[in-house]
Amino acid sequence: MWYAHQPSRRARQIIGDGAALLWVAGWAVMAVVAHRVLGLATRPVPAGARIGLPGPLHGVARAGDRIVSAAPEGAGPVRVLVLLAAVAVFVVPVGLLCALWLPRRIRWVRRAAAARDLANSEDGRELLALRALLRPLDEVGRTAEALPETTPGSLAEGWREGDPATLDALAEAELIRLGLRTA
Repeated sequence: MWYAHQPSRRARQIIGDGAALLWVAGWAVMAVVAHRVLGLATRPVPAGARIGLPGPLHGVARAGDRIVSAAPEGAGPVRVLVLLAAVAVFVVPVGLLCALWLPRRIRWVRRAAAARDLANSEDGRELLALRALLRPLDEVGRTAEALPETTPGSLAEGWREGDPATLDALAEAELIRLGLRTA
């Protein structure tokens, strides 16, 4: 189960996954562009193709040409640095995405799969009901308000006594909270 059943949560998940995919693709394109630009910038310019630069910039350009021309032809250290720079352009932002977004996404998928499996068993429904009771008090209060003539205390009592209607209502509230059911 990759996406929630609730339309609003599912839309947020799909938009988030699409944004992550665009982020990775965008940085892949940026890395390729950086590799090409840096590769062109490290090639020595033929003497006849020089552009007139003002004083200090002319000296910097000549120093850059000397550094590049000092590198051996073929696969020299300059090319390795260009490749490493392009890889860094990709790895740093994509690594940041993977460190922040991916764990949350995987955690939701695992929780949803576990909740779905629990919802299909009798003992699992009791565990889901218990989890709903362990939520912050304001959430338990909203669950009680949604049921006729129910208080948070009567929900706990119904769970302790194993009342099927209370167990089902609490388990359903937990599935709704996870986005696996629509309210």
